[in-house]
Amino acid sequence: MRRDVFQAIADPTRRAIIFLLAASAMTPNAMAEHFNTSRQAVSKHLKVLVECEVVTQEQQGREIHYHLNSDKMKEIEKWLKQFRQLMENRFDNLDRYLANLKKN
Repeated sequence: MRRDVFQAIADPTRRAIIFLLAASAMTPNAMAEHFNTSRQAVSKHLKVLVECEVVTQEQQGREIHYHLNSDKMKEIEKWLKQFRQLMENRFDNLDRYLANLKKN
């Protein structure tokens, strides 16, 4: 199944994992310490994040370290930028309309 970055951020736990990885690379055990859940549950979320290419894995000895793929996060920023511009235009139109109402 092909997943996209929006599926990655759809879940609050995955968003929290992304936030943790923004600070530094971590192992699943280290991440699980931040949640009231099992390491297996964290691993399931990591699997989705890897499929969405939001995080990458790096084998270091017997441990796997996960890193945030900031380039993939730029897709969200790009989408939000378009949405933000649309909303700013609507608010500008509303401001002009309200200013016209005050004049009359």
